[in-house]
Amino acid sequence: MNRLSVVIPALNEVDNLEAVIGSVPVAELAAAGWETEIVVVDNASTDGTGDEARRLGARVVEQPNRGYGNAYMAGFAEVSGDVVITGDADQTYPLDHAVALVNHLIANNLDFITCNRLGRENRDAMKPSHTVGNKVLSAISRVLFGNPIQDSQSGMWVFRRDVWATLDVRSSGMQFSQEIKNEAYASGARCGEVAIEYRPRGGEVKLNAWKDGLRNLWQLFEHRFRVNRAPRLALEAARTLEIIEIDSWAASAASPVAS
Repeated sequence: MNRLSVVIPALNEVDNLEAVIGSVPVAELAAAGWETEIVVVDNASTDGTGDEARRLGARVVEQPNRGYGNAYMAGFAEVSGDVVITGDADQTYPLDHAVALVNHLIANNLDFITCNRLGRENRDAMKPSHTVGNKVLSAISRVLFGNPIQDSQSGMWVFRRDVWATLDVRSSGMQFSQEIKNEAYASGARCGEVAIEYRPRGGEVKLNAWKDGLRNLWQLFEHRFRVNRAPRLALEAARTLEIIEIDSWAASAASPVAS
């Protein structure tokens, strides 16, 4: 049986955890040949997030250094799955469709999938200012890195664990989302993007649109022009990013997952 790790970074999300952890389709994944571990990264919460995650059966990784990227790096260092799937602890990402997403990865022989939240059907789930910011950053990212990823800021990815060891991802904060995508593309990994449903957030919004947006913008240029990046970026013309388009985020939920 293959093994899947679901990694969920969490900062003061005690009220959302039951719904988020409960949405992972463990039984459906098992039927498709996947043993699932749920890893919650407690990013120095003060509301008992870690204790609640343990009560709900998740494995908890403690990361006292706050930051979105810090949380993910701590979580990825501890996972045991052949494949990793990510999602925030605020109920926005459809972890309940893990089978369909893993199926896309395996069936299309991909190494890394990122998920696009910016379809019109999701427009009510995100603040207009956040939507505009995401689209602007995504456009700049496409120009700088030469890839066609439509949603560079999405926090839901599915990837083979061995790919992570090949990436040079340094961001400790929200910039991690765009950096891991651009790194996956530049590394020559077989990449894809799928449309997903994006849901209204449960609880307090922690994103600071202007501050985080400016930090992300700076990181894009820093990443693109790293001295030690030049040899790999020179190969961009020979690489192809395979975009997998689906009409519905659940289109293949009933398809068998290869094992």
